[in-house]
Amino acid sequence: MTAHRNILLTDDDLDDRELFVEALASIDKSITCHLAENGKEALRLLQQKNIDVEAIFLDINMPVMDGWEFLNKLKNDHHYRDIPVIIYSTSSVEQDKNKALQLGAWTFITKPDSFTTLKEILRDVMQRL
Repeated sequence: MTAHRNILLTDDDLDDRELFVEALASIDKSITCHLAENGKEALRLLQQKNIDVEAIFLDINMPVMDGWEFLNKLKNDHHYRDIPVIIYSTSSVEQDKNKALQLGAWTFITKPDSFTTLKEILRDVMQRL
């Protein structure tokens, strides 16, 4: 039996969240994907719900608290700093990739344009966690 796994997706785009959840469910039904629309909501969810997440998929450009601020806060908090953060963004700019890694992100994924590619990426990432 597969152990239950929790991840957190922080992304302000509803369509992107729905596609992500659908792709994840199609590759592994034992993974629960918790959702937040911005970094502030993600921090509140981690603190209040006390969810033990295996990884955080994080968009960069969001209102209220963007991905950079969230990543910085997370990596400076001893409770959460060891959680792998996967930047999941429309950006493919090398500067963003470098900044993410410098701030402590585990890896950087540019959002793919196909559902099939998204499933392949998620399958690969979840196997490596």
